[in-house]
Parts: sequence; structure tokens; C-alpha cells
Amino acid sequence: MKKTIIAISRAYGAHGTVVGSKLAANLGVPMFDRKIIDLASEKSGLSPDYIGKLEENVTGSFLFNLAASSYNVHGFHHSYDVPMSYTAFSAQANVIQEIAKKGSAVIIGRCSDYLLRDDPDCVKVFLYAEQADRLAQCKAEYGLDDKGAEQQLRKLDRSRQNYYKNFTGENWGRAQTHDLCINVTKIGADGAVEMILQYLKAAGRL
Repeated sequence: MKKTIIAISRAYGAHGTVVGSKLAANLGVPMFDRKIIDLASEKSGLSPDYIGKLEENVTGSFLFNLAASSYNVHGFHHSYDVPMSYTAFSAQANVIQEIAKKGSAVIIGRCSDYLLRDDPDCVKVFLYAEQADRLAQCKAEYGLDDKGAEQQLRKLDRSRQNYYKNFTGENWGRAQTHDLCINVTKIGADGAVEMILQYLKAAGRL
């Protein structure tokens, strides 16, 4: 396989971690999901809990629209004139860029599709699911009734959209910024993995 970074963006309920894990195992490459948070914590000195919850706390009230190559955690570390959220995101950006330089990998979320948008070795995938399945998963995960699940799902989507907009200046989930968009409801996690593999073959990467 040619060096390939598969950056997976995913809507809640689309089983992104499951698809990413199965894909990485099939390709024999590492998958980076929560590990990005731990590595970013080491770089920035911020707690993994703070970095992990960053997506929930960004309001989307302003943009942080620097070019991906300009993120430099050393320039932001413990700076009093730069918000901690920028320090945290900068550290994650540096981690993702370092992963991409080392070799093939599967990266889940964290704006990796945007950060690696100019990398010719990056294949950008967006996973989504139908509303009924997303609501069912939300009800099961959070123990909510129908109304509560709808409210929680809107909150989760809004948080993800705000996080992406805030740090990239772009709209989250646009088909035009991805190489492959997959409805996981239609074909399941295994089907999504197979579709990605078929795309990699067609693109001459396998």
C-alpha cells in the first residue's frame, strides 16, 4: 500500500470509531482517536479531560482561521494572550501533522480532514447515518426518551459544527471537502470498511 492517511469525519451515530478500527486492522496501520488527546496533553501541558471536552465548550462565536501549517504549540504554550482552547487545538494539530509525516494511519475526527487538506496522501472520508438510527443510539447511550434524545442530538451536532467552524472557518460535513461520503445506516460498519477499501483500490493506493 502506498503511504495513505485516512482522515475520518463522522456524525454522531455513524459508528466512526468502529469503522476506523476495522479499517486500520484490515490495512495493518495504526488508528488514532483518543490517543491524539493524550499526545496533545503531553505537548501542551493541558489535561486530557480539558482537551477531550473542548468540542463541547466551543461556542462558535469567533474564528480561528490560521493555515494548518502555521499551528505551533510552542508559540502558544502557557501564553496569557492566547486562549487555552487555541493552545489545545494547536497541540492536536501538531500531533495530527506529525502522525501524517510518519506513515500510513487512520485518524478519527479532530478536524484532521481540514488540517491535512493539502496532503496528497490524505483520503478524506465522511460517515453519516439516518436520523432514526442516530436517535436510537442517543436514547440507548444517554438513557433518554424521544424528546430528550432529539434535544441531545441537536446539541451534539451543534457542538461538532461550532468546533469545526471555530477552528477552521469552514462548515463541517460538506461533501465537497471529502473524497468519499458514506451512509453507514445503509451498509453497516463492515460495508463502510469495504467501500473505503474499494475506493483505495480504485485510487491506486492498494
